[in-house]
Amino acid sequence: MARAFTPKVITANHLLEGDVIYMTDTGEWTRLMSEAVLLTDEADADVRLLEAQQQTDVTVGAYLADAIEGEDGRPSPTHFREEFRRTGPSNYFHGKQAEA
Repeated sequence: MARAFTPKVITANHLLEGDVIYMTDTGEWTRLMSEAVLLTDEADADVRLLEAQQQTDVTVGAYLADAIEGEDGRPSPTHFREEFRRTGPSNYFHGKQAEA
C-alpha cells in the first residue's frame, strides 16, 4: 500500500552562493523556509519540483522536504536534517546566524 502524501516544501542550494533556498508560491526562491510554499497536493508538488530542477542556472539538488504548517501558518521542518539546513552551520555564528 502506498504511503499517504505528507506536506512538503521544495528546497535546494543556490548555485553560486551555496545557501539553502526554498521555492515560494510564485516560483521565486527565498532563503527563509517561513516564506516557502507548503505543498499539500502530490501532483502539484511533482510538477513544481520538475520546474525547480530545470532551473540549473540558479539551483543545485532541488528536492521535496517534509514540512508541517507551524502555529504561525508557515512551513516548519519535520526532520532534524532540514532544521539543520534551515539554521546553518553549527561551528560558530556566521551568515544567517549572525544576522538574527
